[in-house]
Amino acid sequence: MSRVRTRPTRDDTCEKLFEAAARVFEEQGIGGASIEGIAAAAGFTRGAFYSNFKSKDELIIAMLEDHVEQSIRRNLDLLARHKNLADFIEALKTMDRSRQDPLGRSPLLHMEMILFVARAEKRRPDLAKRLRARRKLITDIVEITLKNSGKTGSLNPTWTGAILLALEDGFRLHRLIDPETTPADSFLRAISDLQRNMGISSA
Repeated sequence: MSRVRTRPTRDDTCEKLFEAAARVFEEQGIGGASIEGIAAAAGFTRGAFYSNFKSKDELIIAMLEDHVEQSIRRNLDLLARHKNLADFIEALKTMDRSRQDPLGRSPLLHMEMILFVARAEKRRPDLAKRLRARRKLITDIVEITLKNSGKTGSLNPTWTGAILLALEDGFRLHRLIDPETTPADSFLRAISDLQRNMGISSA
């Protein structure tokens, strides 16, 4: 009879550390959070943390990478089911964030972590990889929705994707600074307005 595995897998441990780190970062700030505090919040020892990550910076990079990977899968799945732009935007608006990864649930924490990592020049290439992956995702979405609208020659998908990503990050930063005048759905509202102004059909 085989023995039942009781020790968590590395994926299980990482997920718990990601969740714990998000809580600690939001409570104490990213700079003020300690490895010991993150490990304790996850129910692990300091040694368990170091068996998975060499530093807090490495944990943050891993969280950003996990978020990008999940975001790509989630958006492509939505796009497969909602092929025109209006339906896709509506699906994004009604998406249940409570079941997403910590950064999916908290776009502001996502932005704070990006800014934190960007302060270290040696870490910027890691951020650049995630940025390119996010641009590629949005470019793919633009290409598919333009094709479905019959507007394939009207816009450059790659450049449009870069513009939209900058717009999304800009609204996140504005909401971080002034949430009273920057609604949580500002980016999606802007996309809907642009769609109408550019004459992109929702059919």
